[in-house]
Amino acid sequence: MTKHLLTTAALLLGATIISTGALAAEKCSKEPVTVGFLPKLDTDPYFQVAKTGAEEAQGEIGGKVIQQAPSQATAEAQIEFINNLVSQKVDVIAISGNDANAVAPALKRAVKQGVRIVSYDSDVAESARTLFFNQAKGDSLAEMMLESMGQMINYEGDFAILSSTPTATNQNAWIDFMKKRLTEPKYAKMKLVQIAYGQESEQINQQQALGLVQAFPNLKGIIIPAGIGLPAAARALDQAGSLGKVKLTGLAPATLIKKYIQNGSVQDIWWNVKDLGYLTYYGAQALAQCKIKGKEGDKFTAGRLGDYKVGAKGEVVLGPAKIVTPANVEEFKF
Repeated sequence: MTKHLLTTAALLLGATIISTGALAAEKCSKEPVTVGFLPKLDTDPYFQVAKTGAEEAQGEIGGKVIQQAPSQATAEAQIEFINNLVSQKVDVIAISGNDANAVAPALKRAVKQGVRIVSYDSDVAESARTLFFNQAKGDSLAEMMLESMGQMINYEGDFAILSSTPTATNQNAWIDFMKKRLTEPKYAKMKLVQIAYGQESEQINQQQALGLVQAFPNLKGIIIPAGIGLPAAARALDQAGSLGKVKLTGLAPATLIKKYIQNGSVQDIWWNVKDLGYLTYYGAQALAQCKIKGKEGDKFTAGRLGDYKVGAKGEVVLGPAKIVTPANVEEFKF
Protein backbone atom coordinates (compact mmCIF):
# COMPACT_ATOMS: atom_id res chain seq x y z
CA MET A 1 0.00 0.00 0.00
CA THR A 2 2.77 2.41 0.96
CA LYS A 3 4.68 1.53 -2.21
CA HIS A 4 1.57 2.19 -4.30
CA LEU A 5 1.06 5.59 -2.66
CA LEU A 6 4.70 6.54 -3.23
CA THR A 7 4.47 5.54 -6.89
CA THR A 8 1.29 7.56 -7.32
CA ALA A 9 2.90 10.56 -5.62
CA ALA A 10 5.94 10.27 -7.86
CA LEU A 11 3.78 10.17 -10.97
CA LEU A 12 1.81 13.21 -9.83
CA LEU A 13 5.02 15.06 -9.02
CA GLY A 14 6.40 14.21 -12.47
CA ALA A 15 3.23 15.42 -14.12
CA THR A 16 3.40 18.62 -12.12
CA ILE A 17 7.01 19.24 -13.16
CA ILE A 18 6.20 18.66 -16.83
CA SER A 19 3.15 20.88 -16.62
CA THR A 20 5.01 23.65 -14.82
CA GLY A 21 7.81 23.54 -17.38
CA ALA A 22 5.43 23.75 -20.31
CA LEU A 23 3.54 26.64 -18.79
CA ALA A 24 6.48 28.50 -17.33
CA ALA A 25 6.73 30.89 -20.27
CA GLU A 26 3.08 31.85 -19.70
CA LYS A 27 3.87 33.63 -16.43
CA CYS A 28 3.38 37.39 -16.64
CA SER A 29 6.11 39.70 -15.39
CA LYS A 30 5.00 42.73 -13.41
CA GLU A 31 8.01 44.80 -14.41
CA PRO A 32 10.50 44.99 -17.32
CA VAL A 33 12.67 41.91 -17.81
CA THR A 34 16.02 40.84 -19.25
CA VAL A 35 16.02 40.33 -23.01
CA GLY A 36 18.86 38.33 -24.54
CA PHE A 37 19.57 39.25 -28.16
CA LEU A 38 21.13 36.50 -30.27
CA PRO A 39 22.19 37.78 -33.71
CA LYS A 40 23.48 35.60 -36.54
CA LEU A 41 27.06 36.77 -36.11
CA ASP A 42 28.98 38.80 -33.54
CA THR A 43 31.05 40.79 -36.06
CA ASP A 44 28.19 42.05 -38.22
CA PRO A 45 27.82 45.83 -37.67
CA TYR A 46 24.14 45.55 -38.60
CA PHE A 47 23.37 43.82 -35.31
CA GLN A 48 25.52 46.21 -33.31
CA VAL A 49 23.39 49.09 -34.62
CA ALA A 50 20.18 47.18 -33.89
CA LYS A 51 21.48 46.73 -30.34
CA THR A 52 21.79 50.51 -29.91
CA GLY A 53 18.06 50.71 -30.62
CA ALA A 54 17.32 48.07 -28.01
CA GLU A 55 19.48 49.97 -25.53
CA GLU A 56 17.62 53.20 -26.31
CA ALA A 57 14.33 51.42 -25.56
CA GLN A 58 15.78 49.94 -22.39
CA GLY A 59 16.72 53.44 -21.24
CA GLU A 60 13.10 54.49 -21.72
CA ILE A 61 11.23 51.60 -20.09
CA GLY A 62 13.78 49.73 -17.98
CA GLY A 63 14.75 46.08 -18.00
CA LYS A 64 18.07 44.81 -19.32
CA VAL A 65 19.65 44.12 -22.71
CA ILE A 66 22.18 41.30 -23.17
CA GLN A 67 23.62 40.59 -26.60
CA GLN A 68 25.73 37.54 -27.37
CA ALA A 69 26.44 35.93 -30.73
CA PRO A 70 28.68 33.30 -32.33
CA SER A 71 31.76 33.99 -34.45
CA GLN A 72 30.40 31.66 -37.14
CA ALA A 73 27.00 32.05 -38.81
CA THR A 74 25.77 28.50 -38.20
CA ALA A 75 22.81 26.97 -36.42
CA GLU A 76 25.13 24.79 -34.35
CA ALA A 77 26.92 27.85 -33.02
CA GLN A 78 23.63 29.59 -32.20
CA ILE A 79 22.33 26.57 -30.28
CA GLU A 80 25.21 26.87 -27.82
CA PHE A 81 24.34 30.53 -27.27
CA ILE A 82 20.65 29.72 -26.78
CA ASN A 83 21.67 27.36 -23.98
CA ASN A 84 24.02 29.99 -22.52
CA LEU A 85 21.27 32.60 -22.42
CA VAL A 86 18.91 30.16 -20.71
CA SER A 87 21.55 29.43 -18.08
CA GLN A 88 21.88 33.18 -17.51
CA LYS A 89 18.14 33.22 -16.77
CA VAL A 90 17.11 35.73 -19.40
CA ASP A 91 13.35 36.15 -19.61
CA VAL A 92 13.13 36.58 -23.39
CA ILE A 93 15.44 35.49 -26.20
CA ALA A 94 15.31 37.58 -29.38
CA ILE A 95 17.04 35.59 -32.13
CA SER A 96 17.94 36.29 -35.74
CA GLY A 97 17.97 32.74 -37.05
CA ASN A 98 20.81 31.24 -39.07
CA ASP A 99 18.60 28.24 -39.84
CA ALA A 100 14.88 28.35 -39.13
CA ASN A 101 14.41 24.69 -38.29
CA ALA A 102 17.78 23.62 -36.90
CA VAL A 103 17.56 26.01 -33.92
CA ALA A 104 13.90 25.19 -33.19
CA PRO A 105 14.45 22.25 -30.78
CA ALA A 106 16.81 24.29 -28.61
CA LEU A 107 14.36 27.20 -28.57
CA LYS A 108 11.50 24.89 -27.59
CA ARG A 109 13.60 23.55 -24.71
CA ALA A 110 14.16 27.14 -23.63
CA VAL A 111 10.40 27.74 -23.58
CA LYS A 112 9.97 24.74 -21.26
CA GLN A 113 12.41 26.43 -18.90
CA GLY A 114 10.33 29.59 -18.79
CA VAL A 115 11.93 31.67 -21.54
CA ARG A 116 9.82 33.45 -24.13
CA ILE A 117 11.09 33.43 -27.70
CA VAL A 118 10.81 36.12 -30.34
CA SER A 119 12.73 36.45 -33.60
CA TYR A 120 13.89 39.55 -35.43
CA ASP A 121 15.55 40.24 -38.79
CA SER A 122 15.54 36.54 -39.83
CA ASP A 123 12.71 34.32 -38.65
CA VAL A 124 12.83 30.87 -37.04
CA ALA A 125 10.21 28.12 -37.20
CA GLU A 126 6.85 29.55 -36.22
CA SER A 127 6.33 26.73 -33.71
CA ALA A 128 9.48 27.79 -31.84
CA ARG A 129 8.67 31.47 -31.24
CA THR A 130 5.76 33.74 -30.43
CA LEU A 131 6.57 36.88 -32.42
CA PHE A 132 8.69 37.78 -35.46
CA PHE A 133 9.82 41.40 -35.77
CA ASN A 134 10.36 41.86 -39.48
CA GLN A 135 12.27 44.84 -40.87
CA ALA A 136 9.91 44.99 -43.86
CA LYS A 137 7.49 42.67 -45.61
CA GLY A 138 9.60 39.98 -47.25
CA ASP A 139 7.77 40.11 -50.55
CA SER A 140 8.23 43.87 -50.77
CA LEU A 141 11.99 43.58 -50.16
CA ALA A 142 12.33 40.92 -52.84
CA GLU A 143 10.22 42.99 -55.23
CA MET A 144 12.34 46.08 -54.58
CA MET A 145 15.63 44.22 -55.09
CA LEU A 146 14.46 42.75 -58.39
CA GLU A 147 13.00 46.08 -59.50
CA SER A 148 16.23 47.87 -58.58
CA MET A 149 18.25 45.36 -60.61
CA GLY A 150 15.85 45.75 -63.50
CA GLN A 151 16.20 49.53 -63.47
CA MET A 152 19.98 49.31 -63.48
CA ILE A 153 20.28 46.86 -66.39
CA ASN A 154 17.24 48.07 -68.36
CA TYR A 155 15.37 44.85 -67.59
CA GLU A 156 17.58 42.82 -69.91
CA GLY A 157 20.57 40.50 -69.56
CA ASP A 158 22.27 38.03 -67.24
CA PHE A 159 22.36 38.59 -63.50
CA ALA A 160 23.32 36.52 -60.45
CA ILE A 161 22.38 36.42 -56.77
CA LEU A 162 25.04 36.37 -54.05
CA SER A 163 23.24 35.32 -50.85
CA SER A 164 24.72 34.67 -47.41
CA THR A 165 24.21 30.99 -46.53
CA PRO A 166 22.09 28.24 -48.12
CA THR A 167 20.00 28.02 -44.92
CA ALA A 168 19.29 31.75 -44.36
CA THR A 169 15.52 31.85 -43.85
CA ASN A 170 14.77 35.37 -45.02
CA GLN A 171 17.11 35.31 -48.01
CA ASN A 172 15.79 31.98 -49.27
CA ALA A 173 12.25 33.36 -49.13
CA TRP A 174 13.32 36.47 -51.07
CA ILE A 175 15.07 34.36 -53.72
CA ASP A 176 12.00 32.15 -54.17
CA PHE A 177 9.84 35.23 -54.60
CA MET A 178 12.22 36.72 -57.18
CA LYS A 179 12.27 33.48 -59.16
CA LYS A 180 8.49 33.58 -59.41
CA ARG A 181 8.51 37.23 -60.49
CA LEU A 182 10.98 36.45 -63.29
CA THR A 183 8.23 34.57 -65.10
CA GLU A 184 6.33 37.84 -65.60
CA PRO A 185 6.56 39.74 -68.93
CA LYS A 186 8.27 42.71 -67.26
CA TYR A 187 11.30 40.59 -66.42
CA ALA A 188 11.16 38.24 -69.42
CA LYS A 189 14.53 39.40 -70.79
CA MET A 190 16.36 39.05 -67.46
CA LYS A 191 18.11 35.74 -66.84
CA LEU A 192 19.22 34.46 -63.42
CA VAL A 193 22.42 32.55 -64.21
CA GLN A 194 23.58 31.48 -60.74
CA ILE A 195 23.01 31.70 -56.99
CA ALA A 196 26.23 31.86 -54.99
CA TYR A 197 26.86 32.12 -51.23
CA GLY A 198 29.21 34.38 -49.31
CA GLN A 199 28.90 32.48 -46.01
CA GLU A 200 28.66 35.72 -43.97
CA SER A 201 32.37 36.30 -44.70
CA GLU A 202 33.77 39.45 -46.28
CA GLN A 203 36.59 37.53 -47.95
CA ILE A 204 34.34 34.81 -49.36
CA ASN A 205 31.88 37.41 -50.66
CA GLN A 206 34.73 39.16 -52.47
CA GLN A 207 35.92 35.88 -53.96
CA GLN A 208 32.43 34.86 -55.03
CA ALA A 209 31.69 38.23 -56.65
CA LEU A 210 34.92 38.10 -58.66
CA GLY A 211 34.22 34.47 -59.52
CA LEU A 212 30.77 35.31 -60.89
CA VAL A 213 32.19 38.06 -63.11
CA GLN A 214 34.83 35.67 -64.47
CA ALA A 215 32.40 32.78 -64.97
CA PHE A 216 29.81 34.87 -66.82
CA PRO A 217 31.46 37.35 -69.22
CA ASN A 218 28.07 38.88 -70.12
CA LEU A 219 27.00 39.38 -66.50
CA LYS A 220 25.26 42.72 -66.08
CA GLY A 221 24.43 42.68 -62.40
CA ILE A 222 24.40 40.92 -59.03
CA ILE A 223 21.70 41.07 -56.36
CA ILE A 224 23.26 40.71 -52.90
CA PRO A 225 20.64 40.45 -50.11
CA ALA A 226 23.24 40.44 -47.31
CA GLY A 227 24.60 43.32 -45.25
CA ILE A 228 28.19 42.07 -45.26
CA GLY A 229 28.16 40.87 -48.86
CA LEU A 230 27.17 44.00 -50.77
CA PRO A 231 29.94 46.33 -49.49
CA ALA A 232 32.52 43.53 -49.82
CA ALA A 233 31.51 42.77 -53.40
CA ALA A 234 31.44 46.46 -54.33
CA ARG A 235 35.00 46.96 -53.07
CA ALA A 236 36.28 43.84 -54.82
CA LEU A 237 34.71 44.68 -58.18
CA ASP A 238 35.81 48.31 -57.88
CA GLN A 239 39.42 47.24 -57.36
CA ALA A 240 39.15 44.80 -60.27
CA GLY A 241 37.75 47.52 -62.56
CA SER A 242 34.46 45.67 -63.08
CA LEU A 243 32.13 47.84 -61.00
CA GLY A 244 29.87 49.88 -63.25
CA LYS A 245 30.04 47.36 -66.05
CA VAL A 246 28.49 45.01 -63.51
CA LYS A 247 25.81 46.75 -61.43
CA LEU A 248 25.07 45.78 -57.83
CA THR A 249 21.98 46.05 -55.68
CA GLY A 250 20.74 44.41 -52.48
CA LEU A 251 20.65 45.05 -48.76
CA ALA A 252 23.41 46.80 -46.84
CA PRO A 253 24.12 49.76 -44.58
CA ALA A 254 23.87 52.68 -46.99
CA THR A 255 26.80 54.53 -45.43
CA LEU A 256 29.19 51.64 -46.22
CA ILE A 257 28.54 51.93 -49.96
CA LYS A 258 27.65 55.61 -50.18
CA LYS A 259 30.29 56.53 -52.77
CA TYR A 260 29.21 53.66 -55.03
CA ILE A 261 25.56 54.70 -54.73
CA GLN A 262 26.49 58.28 -55.58
CA ASN A 263 28.34 57.28 -58.75
CA GLY A 264 25.41 55.16 -59.95
CA SER A 265 27.09 51.73 -59.93
CA VAL A 266 25.22 50.47 -56.86
CA GLN A 267 21.70 50.79 -55.49
CA ASP A 268 20.53 49.66 -52.07
CA ILE A 269 17.32 48.70 -50.32
CA TRP A 270 17.39 49.77 -46.71
CA TRP A 271 15.51 50.77 -43.56
CA ASN A 272 16.30 52.22 -40.14
CA VAL A 273 18.24 49.37 -38.48
CA LYS A 274 18.34 51.03 -35.06
CA ASP A 275 14.54 51.11 -35.07
CA LEU A 276 14.38 47.33 -35.60
CA GLY A 277 16.21 46.73 -32.32
CA TYR A 278 14.09 49.38 -30.62
CA LEU A 279 10.84 47.79 -31.81
CA THR A 280 11.98 44.28 -30.88
CA TYR A 281 12.80 45.33 -27.32
CA TYR A 282 9.45 47.07 -26.81
CA GLY A 283 7.59 44.08 -28.24
CA ALA A 284 9.55 41.59 -26.15
CA GLN A 285 8.72 43.53 -22.98
CA ALA A 286 5.04 43.75 -23.93
CA LEU A 287 5.00 39.98 -24.42
CA ALA A 288 6.78 39.24 -21.13
CA GLN A 289 4.30 41.43 -19.26
CA CYS A 290 1.31 39.83 -21.05
CA LYS A 291 0.26 43.12 -22.60
CA ILE A 292 0.13 41.07 -25.77
CA LYS A 293 -0.10 37.31 -26.32
CA GLY A 294 1.26 37.17 -29.84
CA LYS A 295 -2.15 36.67 -31.41
CA GLU A 296 -3.17 38.33 -34.64
CA GLY A 297 -4.72 41.71 -33.89
CA ASP A 298 -2.85 42.27 -30.59
CA LYS A 299 -1.72 45.89 -30.23
CA PHE A 300 1.12 47.54 -28.34
CA THR A 301 2.92 50.88 -28.32
CA ALA A 302 6.61 51.04 -29.16
CA GLY A 303 7.73 54.37 -27.74
CA ARG A 304 8.63 56.98 -30.38
CA LEU A 305 7.66 54.57 -33.19
CA GLY A 306 4.02 54.61 -32.13
CA ASP A 307 1.43 51.85 -32.25
CA TYR A 308 1.92 48.40 -33.79
CA LYS A 309 -0.37 45.49 -34.50
CA VAL A 310 0.53 41.80 -34.55
CA GLY A 311 -0.23 40.31 -37.94
CA ALA A 312 -0.73 36.78 -39.18
CA LYS A 313 1.64 34.14 -37.78
CA GLY A 314 2.87 36.53 -35.10
CA GLU A 315 4.57 38.92 -37.52
CA VAL A 316 5.17 42.55 -36.57
CA VAL A 317 6.48 44.68 -39.45
CA LEU A 318 8.71 47.68 -38.74
CA GLY A 319 7.65 49.47 -41.93
CA PRO A 320 8.40 49.89 -45.62
CA ALA A 321 11.97 50.00 -46.90
CA LYS A 322 13.29 52.36 -49.60
CA ILE A 323 15.47 52.03 -52.67
CA VAL A 324 18.56 54.10 -51.83
CA THR A 325 19.75 56.19 -54.78
CA PRO A 326 21.93 59.31 -55.20
CA ALA A 327 18.77 61.37 -54.65
CA ASN A 328 18.02 60.10 -51.12
CA VAL A 329 21.25 58.54 -49.80
CA GLU A 330 21.75 61.38 -47.30
CA GLU A 331 18.60 60.23 -45.42
CA PHE A 332 20.37 57.08 -44.21
CA LYS A 333 22.74 57.43 -41.27
CA PHE A 334 23.75 53.77 -41.26
